[in-house]
Amino acid sequence: MVDETASTLIRPPPAGHGDAAAIASNAAAVVAAPGPRPRRGFAAGGTAIEAVLVPAGALILSLLLFGVFVACAGVNPLAVYRYMVEGSVGSWFSVQNTLTRAAPLLLTGLCTALPAQAGLMIIGNEGAFVMGGLAAAMAGVALHGAPAPLALAAMTLAGTAAGAVWIAFAGGLRHWRGVNETISSLLLNYIAIAILNQLVEGPFRDPRSLNKPSSPSIGYDHMIDSIPGTEIHWGLVVGIVVCIAAYVLIRHTTIGFATRIAGGNLRAARMVGLPIGWLVMLTCALGGAAAGLAGMIELAAVQERASADLVTGYGYTGILVAFLARQNPLAIIPVAMLLGGIGASGGLLQRHLGLPDAATVVLQGIIFVMILASDAVYGRLPWFKRADAAA
Repeated sequence: MVDETASTLIRPPPAGHGDAAAIASNAAAVVAAPGPRPRRGFAAGGTAIEAVLVPAGALILSLLLFGVFVACAGVNPLAVYRYMVEGSVGSWFSVQNTLTRAAPLLLTGLCTALPAQAGLMIIGNEGAFVMGGLAAAMAGVALHGAPAPLALAAMTLAGTAAGAVWIAFAGGLRHWRGVNETISSLLLNYIAIAILNQLVEGPFRDPRSLNKPSSPSIGYDHMIDSIPGTEIHWGLVVGIVVCIAAYVLIRHTTIGFATRIAGGNLRAARMVGLPIGWLVMLTCALGGAAAGLAGMIELAAVQERASADLVTGYGYTGILVAFLARQNPLAIIPVAMLLGGIGASGGLLQRHLGLPDAATVVLQGIIFVMILASDAVYGRLPWFKRADAAA
């Protein structure tokens, strides 16, 4: 058996790297190599349960630490928790506000989660979001007066393409030049914001925007409508559909399987002939396209014109969404709604308790630190160890 496995690993790559079946076959051979016995019973679900319990514990601990923080500021933590619940789900208006804020987070979370499948840590979500919104604004203004379906299609194409190129650039730098993708994608955020400011204060500025520089309006007829009977725009539905599609792509297709092999064991992926560069560029482009689409939806459903208000912070929050969801596209859906609710409660905390609106940003920062620290817990919980030993 050892000889068979060795011969499989040193098999030459498939010709042209284009045969998906050959790639899947070779990758499956590596995965099927002799290893620990499959776990059964409770232990078989131990990893899945742990993946839920550890982030949930980190979230609860973050809320407790946030309570200590507001208590030091002279505010009752229980009142804070109560108003956070009221501000997020306490009324139909609050629920709509939560879901509206969650819509872009569904897509910006994918900007980190999808490249992570290939082993990359991309945090350029805000830059792709801004570039997507800016490109969509340019397309909308250029097609002013055109039929709404044509204009919205062009804006969608422009936004997704801009976001895809933006993040794919960071992926290309990583693969071909060895530039750390985390640093390069972070710096690309600031470049995108600078480009936005330069254009809306210069050649793309609407002369009628006196006090606050902004681009010309895309027109009310080119705006995305709300879901009938609500004030929630259709971006929420788009985000959920895209998250489900991303999950199917990663978990149930040959490309997704090859991507997970490349992200889990780069050496094995090279030995079976997986096209690493192509997979890196694909996942980065798809993640960037999702964030660019979020920027387009924010522009066409909420803001109507490009301005400094396009730098909303949804991209940065999307990083937290991806980490809290453990890079799982399907888990991004509830996590985005949770963080959307936290963001929606900020105004209520400010009005009733006198806390600054940025208090929720402090909570998000605490959650992020706790999620990073929780990585050390995985595989060390005693009851999961006992379950593994009994398998």
